[in-house]
Amino acid sequence: MIIVVANVLEGGNPMSLLLLPPMLLVLGTTITVTIAGGTMSDAKAAVKDAKRAFTGSVEPAEALVPQVVSLAERARREGLLALEDSLRDIDDPFLVKGVTMAIDGTDPEDVREILEAELRAKKRDDKQAAKFFGDAGAYAPTIGIIGTVMGLVHVLENLATPDELGHLIAGAFVATLWGVLSANVIWLPISSRLKRLGELECARMEVAIEGVAAIQAGANPRLVAEKLRSLLPTGTVEREAA
Repeated sequence: MIIVVANVLEGGNPMSLLLLPPMLLVLGTTITVTIAGGTMSDAKAAVKDAKRAFTGSVEPAEALVPQVVSLAERARREGLLALEDSLRDIDDPFLVKGVTMAIDGTDPEDVREILEAELRAKKRDDKQAAKFFGDAGAYAPTIGIIGTVMGLVHVLENLATPDELGHLIAGAFVATLWGVLSANVIWLPISSRLKRLGELECARMEVAIEGVAAIQAGANPRLVAEKLRSLLPTGTVEREAA
């Protein structure tokens, strides 16, 4: 929106930038070569990842601390089996999974190993999701330059018709515009957004893992709270203390 407003303020016409051939060349080729650099499963996952980048949200990890502390208090007072009813009030599937395994009597080391394996898999998926759009952001400017070179070749072919040169030259440079624009306004921001969402989700999972381990160990709820808060960013802990 800001780019369109700036273009209008400079006396430009936004419609002059919406030329189908350069847009098709840059956007279509960028998506195609990005898919070619991975697998079809990566491409299919990218569709869901793009939707998550625009609509996804993650509850902060600190929101999980009171829930874990509450579970630890009840487990210490009534035993692990008493937590089965409490799971209905928890909306974090990962925490529910860990506590369920603890209730079922799974060895603490096995519980930690399973949950940490899921965390590692989550990090790999998030890395690939961000990489897909990061690659697209790297390809787009170069493809835009290719489009401009192609357009200038067409300009040279029409030197005998000077009346058309202005339009042809403008069309040639629109390809570079869309290459740089799509990279820095679409692809790279999506990559950064997915990376940040993944970091926040993994932070919640780490808090859940340590919380389940503390619950199984029968740790003091106050110590559980302190331990979990130590995993949070310093600024978050200071805000809670305030």
